[in-house]
Amino acid sequence: MGKFIKAGRVVVMLQGRYAGKKAIVVKTFDDGSKARPFGHALVAGVDRAPLKVTRRMSKKKISKRTKVKPFVKYANFNHIMPTRYQVPSEIAPASMCTDQQMDSADGRVEARKFVKSLLQEKFLAPPADKSGRPSKDVLYMRKKLRF
Repeated sequence: MGKFIKAGRVVVMLQGRYAGKKAIVVKTFDDGSKARPFGHALVAGVDRAPLKVTRRMSKKKISKRTKVKPFVKYANFNHIMPTRYQVPSEIAPASMCTDQQMDSADGRVEARKFVKSLLQEKFLAPPADKSGRPSKDVLYMRKKLRF
């Protein structure tokens, strides 16, 4: 069977603090590493999704409601569920965060800030798919998982 959890795949976290939250796979480690001797992935996700906005809301209220709270972490393959969605290549999941950033607390903060700015930008103006409509994958990421 082929590998289907690759960079750019949208996954749902199943265990831990972020259970039920959506994330994007940044990098996979199929054979594990020295620190984590099991198959795992580096993921960047949405802890708190943006809220619905309407035309009548003020600019201040809209800016507050469109804020995103992101997270970055390593996740065991057993603790993530892949979805059918794959983010567009223009989002470039590989550039979201690196292994070196994950080594230090300051690096993780820096990575979270970059992911926050990237996701807020893409959620506000989703990239178009082949037919010119907003990408379904980004729209799926923006919505809170209902279960």
